[in-house]
Amino acid sequence: MTIFSYAPAPVSKPINFAAINAAALPHLHVLCQRWLPDGKLCNSEWEAINPTRDDRSPGSFKVNIRTGKWSDFATGDRGGDVVSLAAFLGGIRQHEAALELSKMLGIET
Repeated sequence: MTIFSYAPAPVSKPINFAAINAAALPHLHVLCQRWLPDGKLCNSEWEAINPTRDDRSPGSFKVNIRTGKWSDFATGDRGGDVVSLAAFLGGIRQHEAALELSKMLGIET
């Protein structure tokens, strides 16, 4: 699954993951709508199917839109922030996901 429409930029300096996650977290609901369009919001969790596998059980993949923590309860895959979610869904490394998120959100890294 491709969640970014352009090739990741090469890494040339340290990435401030905390700043990128902090900037992305208020937009996580919208990012989930974009990345997991078949999902729905239930309280503070986006419940969806996992697009990285043959998942037929909506709700087995959840993203907490307040904290950024996510999990696939069927496989045990999980992460603690928006960058790790983007990396997982995009099948890319976390530094690539961080750079692409920063571009998407218009923030300096």
